[in-house]
Amino acid sequence: MAAIAEDIQTIDTTAEEPGHWLTPGRRRMLIVAVFAFVMVAWHVAVTAFDVSHLIFPGPVGVGKSLHAVFASGEVWPHLGITLYEILAGFGLGALAGFLLGAMIGQSALLEAVLYPYVVAFQTVPKVAIAPLFVLWFGFDTTSKVVITATIVFFPVLANTIVGLRSAPRDQIDLMRAFTASPWHVFRMVRLPHALPYVFAGLDIGIVLAVIGAIVGEFVGAQAGLGYLILQRNFSMDAGGMFAILIILSAIGIVLHAIVKSIARRVIFWADAFTDLSRGT
Repeated sequence: MAAIAEDIQTIDTTAEEPGHWLTPGRRRMLIVAVFAFVMVAWHVAVTAFDVSHLIFPGPVGVGKSLHAVFASGEVWPHLGITLYEILAGFGLGALAGFLLGAMIGQSALLEAVLYPYVVAFQTVPKVAIAPLFVLWFGFDTTSKVVITATIVFFPVLANTIVGLRSAPRDQIDLMRAFTASPWHVFRMVRLPHALPYVFAGLDIGIVLAVIGAIVGEFVGAQAGLGYLILQRNFSMDAGGMFAILIILSAIGIVLHAIVKSIARRVIFWADAFTDLSRGT
């Protein structure tokens, strides 16, 4: 009887889990339904209030601008440059954040000496120091990569530190009792527990990398999607600006999905990401 009661309680608990009804098919249908509702509401609002396309174009006008951007072929070179800035800046910032976070996360001395300066640098608005980077590194892609890296750096660093500190103390003490070296403790205990946090920082960083690249291109650039936005702003082409913004949003969504996909395969044991894999 006790076993039956326990089974019934387990079934009831599973049935009450939030979101258990949201299967992958229903999730996709919900996304499509919300998108369709937003498009219809946008079109109705622009038409009803007779908003000028120079100020706020409707979805039809934006769709035409988006088609024209790709049909002309103008966007492809700029898209490649912006993607390079995003990926290179993300890689550089993520690597620097992880390495410094790994050192600080295992040393109280380094945390006391370095971390306050890292936080102070992070509090400085990157838009304010972006002109300095352009001045130091020039108008080419190097300055944009550096700006992107500085934006990606802190989320990865902070999450790496928190992740390394989350390792169970008893496991660390057990490894040391068996005369494990600090490297073995890091590789076999600290790093596995830190990886979910590291990937959370990478997920945040890849989205911020898109912002960093565009900020750098706004400050000074001769090519890139941010450069195209400025061009269309000067020509009062609101539809073209919306089209470029849609492309940037698509880039962010795709890169976010790639990071999530890698996380599900690398840290398949983590509950947070296995739950995501069941729902997507």
